[in-house]
Amino acid sequence: MRTLWLIIGALAIVSVLGTQTGAQEKHPKEIPLFNGKDLTGWKAFLADPNVKPEEVWSVQDGILICKGTPLGYIYTEKEYRDFILKLEWRWAPDKKPGNSGVLLRVHGEHKIWPRSIEAQLMYMNSGDFWLIDGYRMDTDPQYVDKNAPRHRWRHKSAEKPQPEWNEYEIIVKGDRVTLKVNGEVVNEGWNAEVRAGHIALQSEGGEIHFRNIRLIPLE
Repeated sequence: MRTLWLIIGALAIVSVLGTQTGAQEKHPKEIPLFNGKDLTGWKAFLADPNVKPEEVWSVQDGILICKGTPLGYIYTEKEYRDFILKLEWRWAPDKKPGNSGVLLRVHGEHKIWPRSIEAQLMYMNSGDFWLIDGYRMDTDPQYVDKNAPRHRWRHKSAEKPQPEWNEYEIIVKGDRVTLKVNGEVVNEGWNAEVRAGHIALQSEGGEIHFRNIRLIPLE
């Protein structure tokens, strides 16, 4: 009997290890949006046309570094409609944290700021939504900012403090948008305007670092 229980226990361990290994495997449809070397696949828009993008955005040791000034953003050359976007970010360890964001389904005129849904990255406010330039989406009414209705508060906070790395998982499927911070669902929206658009990362007042930016298209 003891031998039987040892065999069962061993099989259970193998099963758990197999599940853990599978969770770490790359999704077969995953697309790396950042190659860890340069900004291939991205374009830039800056409020000050006299500033070169490389003065704001640089790559060091596989990390995409955004200086935070002037205002602007980099955006994907390609447009995406339905997807799972994953990325990691942190605020520069030796500087005051500030503001940034991930813009979804960006379309129309490039300006400060373009029509899109923003997944907020302001320090200790990640998971908020901002509906920019008239973008439409419904959220739980109790989390609508009465002082700025296009701002939709997160339901909970799951962000780690500076200088730790955090992970965003953003699911955009049809008219629904779900935000996960460090594996926890912190905000959801529905009845969103459905269309393809660029994905953008903001330069908005603080040095922020990104890595492991990847996308899984959803059919």
